[in-house]
Amino acid sequence: MDRMITTKEAARRLGVKVPTLYAYVSRGLLGSHPDPSRRGSLFELAEIEALAARSRGGRETASRLATVTTGVTRLDQHAGPIYRGRPATELAADSTFEEVAELLWQTEPGLPRDWRAPDLGPCPLGSTFERMRWALVMCGATDPLRADLRPAAVAQAARRCIAALGDMVGEATVGEPMMGGAAGDERPDTPMAARLNARLTAGAAATNAEERAAGGTDASVAVLPVAALNAALVLMADHELATSTLAVRVAASVRADPYDAFLAGLATLAGPLHGGASQQAYELLAVAGRDGPARALNDVLRETGRLPGFGHTVYKSGDARCTALLALAEPLLSEERRALVHEVMDLAAAHDVPPPNCDLALAALSWGTGMPPDTGRTIFSVARVAGWAAHYMEELTERPLRFRARAVYGA
Repeated sequence: MDRMITTKEAARRLGVKVPTLYAYVSRGLLGSHPDPSRRGSLFELAEIEALAARSRGGRETASRLATVTTGVTRLDQHAGPIYRGRPATELAADSTFEEVAELLWQTEPGLPRDWRAPDLGPCPLGSTFERMRWALVMCGATDPLRADLRPAAVAQAARRCIAALGDMVGEATVGEPMMGGAAGDERPDTPMAARLNARLTAGAAATNAEERAAGGTDASVAVLPVAALNAALVLMADHELATSTLAVRVAASVRADPYDAFLAGLATLAGPLHGGASQQAYELLAVAGRDGPARALNDVLRETGRLPGFGHTVYKSGDARCTALLALAEPLLSEERRALVHEVMDLAAAHDVPPPNCDLALAALSWGTGMPPDTGRTIFSVARVAGWAAHYMEELTERPLRFRARAVYGA
């Protein structure tokens, strides 16, 4: 624990009276600890100094919302995300996505586990991500007891949502059900990775046909194996308090039902700096294949000032998820595409760009095997519902309405 100071000293350092200091505590801006030697409280010096530093002209600007304690996922600088005590990279090698989801949710043995999607009828939308949004709305609308917030009910809501999101993947005619072909013949117990594989493979066939028609020289690429897709789903299932997960927890704190909470997460994930980052990395690789790595990286840096797929706010020395996914991707790539991915990474490293992250690995896996450009975001979206559900259930055990930011009027 940091150095502790008395109530009087804390008030002095903040330039406020003691009653005001305790008002900060009651509003969640500060934490206090019992003073065993006398009546009163002790305060952490570092926390007091941080609050004082965020003050401006006597107006408090602290933005502490709540202390979120979680048992779902721990982030390790070297091992990456650790789910319920087990490294995600290890789970990706020996567990199915469904098994990992049940681990995250801590479901009881023997309870029904139905991974089928509800019958949602024809979808009026065309793009995959728009169909996913629609699917979550319809999953909630077709659940007569969507307000049931017991853990078992939330887990079942997550299963049906994950299955429904998977059903939205692939080519579709607007207004027609997502059926037909290999995807339409799926058994109810078909693993999620196999379901997605069937749908993404159809999209890859279309992508490769377009590339051959355009005169591409490297269109004969492999399809994405189920094992690699399962590993990607496992590795993307959760990442502690990522922004989309925080959105889900905020929704849970006001006791929104799980479908609305998942929609909050999906809306946040849609941003180009979160779930959409892998598609930007995909485009970087595609341009590098056309114009060369140097020109592609230089053009992106000129336009945006950063390289998609590189750097991470948590993993300063490398993203373990990226390493694991690249190891699976490389054997699937043609020699030409494998060499290009390494040229891009080597050029970035030579110029002290931070190490690649999981978005680049998702891009290499999807671009390198001829999958559609939005494949990374699709995998991310389907997988992350597992983590959202775990955090949603955990947030329900906390006091409601605990997330409240403080604004400082700056006019």
